[in-house]
Amino acid sequence: MKSPRSSEASLYELALSSERPLHPLQVSPTTFKSMLTAILDLLIEEHLPATLWLKFPKGDTWESEITRYCTAATAPYTLYTLGNSQGDLAEAATSSSSGQLSHLDQVSDLTAAELASLVDSPAADSPVLTHQPQPTSLNVAAQSQRIALPLGTESQFKREYLLLVMTEEFCGLILAHRPRSVRLSKPDSSPPERLLWLEELSPNSDEDIERRHPLLAIYTFESDTICRVLEGIHQAIAPAEAPEAVRADLESLVAHWEEWVLTAASITPNTRIVGQLLAKQLQIQEEMWHSTAIYRRQAEIATGLQMENEELQNAIRLKDEFLKTVGQELRTPLATMKTALSLLNSPSLKPPQRQRYMDMLTHECDRQSSLITSVLELVQLENMDDTAVTQPLRLSDVVPGIVSTYQPLAQEKGILLAYTIPQDLPAVSCTVPWLRQILINLLHNGIKFTQKGGRVWVLAKLQGDYVQIEVRDTGIGIAAADIPKIFDRFYRVRQAGSGEDSGGAGLGLSIVQQLLLKCGGSISVKSKPGEGSTFNVLLPVYR
Repeated sequence: MKSPRSSEASLYELALSSERPLHPLQVSPTTFKSMLTAILDLLIEEHLPATLWLKFPKGDTWESEITRYCTAATAPYTLYTLGNSQGDLAEAATSSSSGQLSHLDQVSDLTAAELASLVDSPAADSPVLTHQPQPTSLNVAAQSQRIALPLGTESQFKREYLLLVMTEEFCGLILAHRPRSVRLSKPDSSPPERLLWLEELSPNSDEDIERRHPLLAIYTFESDTICRVLEGIHQAIAPAEAPEAVRADLESLVAHWEEWVLTAASITPNTRIVGQLLAKQLQIQEEMWHSTAIYRRQAEIATGLQMENEELQNAIRLKDEFLKTVGQELRTPLATMKTALSLLNSPSLKPPQRQRYMDMLTHECDRQSSLITSVLELVQLENMDDTAVTQPLRLSDVVPGIVSTYQPLAQEKGILLAYTIPQDLPAVSCTVPWLRQILINLLHNGIKFTQKGGRVWVLAKLQGDYVQIEVRDTGIGIAAADIPKIFDRFYRVRQAGSGEDSGGAGLGLSIVQQLLLKCGGSISVKSKPGEGSTFNVLLPVYR
């Protein structure tokens, strides 16, 4: 493979051009950050003096990781931040004015042989690669420094992030590249099924769009690769863009950069330290896995609670609407009765008129009584346990008795009332009170809306796993606009031609529908004005 020139290639390209081929892994920004955390934690726990070259994405999440290391470090360090950040350059100027760039002079005054000897024979006056007794945090801060290395405007580093660590125990490199070909769309247009690991690490969408992209990462201790990357950094540094206070020191650093390359090439990784680094990385990944599992469970619980909350709010809204409607329905007959009573007090009232008002009072009292009874039945039905035990019922044992109860009313209106229930029908799953209530409400409506000379009859037949009960009538029928609403609470069908409602509470069919749902059945209706109606009830066969 032909090696690219360091002045023209990105660090990622330089790393791939090493003598031993590397195999990049596609990782998430979260995994990349965990790799950095593992190395920084190892430096802290092993009290290793170190020199670090850093280039991280923008944002508080990454900056807080650097700050954490600087705060918790247990051995002196020199930290070079690569980039054109004005904040970093300002920090470099501050460090220079406080005398914290003395290490640049120390490095630039050493020969390559002296730098290499630091590995085998540590010197007491070197703060970079030499073990020292564990100092206090104050001493560590006093002997450490963070320096910004400005990059040239033609740098190829825009989509690359790295941590290069140099200690006497090991020299390691983590390098990540964000390829253009896998860039995702912005968050508001991202597909909802995107993977969890592509979630941003920080809530700032302006800075973190690039963090939603997967990365190609290299993790190596190979000296050849590390030296190539160091050469690439060397070529990219632009001391002329640094503040005046630190420019001369940075120029000296660049001029003596070969010493860093020779030192990196001479370090042999300590197998114990490398093993601990691997163990720490596994530990962090395990913690991330557990955290992800916890967050997923919490998200599932939160989603469930949100759904329950929405259901409760909907139930409260329906209850409020129900109570409001009940109040209005109860007020209507009371207003009519109050009017009739005031008219009865008139001294000039004639007997026919008095009888008319008395009939009105009787009708409205019956209407209010029916309303109260229906409301109580509906409330009792809604509070009933959904797991109520049904029983096997044969229609031939129940329907004849209910029909006979309504025979006098039908005869009084001149209506033919009949039923046809085959004896061999299988038993249905229901309860006697529920089945009685269903048939009573349907027969009551059929007789009520059928004129003299009409017919109402009940038919039953087997329909698959259900028994179908048809309650037919030759009454006034139902307008097409009313059919979708007849099972709504308090909805009353308008009398054909008059525009007046049919009276009653408007809850009978709602109660029928709720009872059928309780036992696993259903109800539907077919009707045309002037041709009558057919209510089809399906009850499940008892198993």
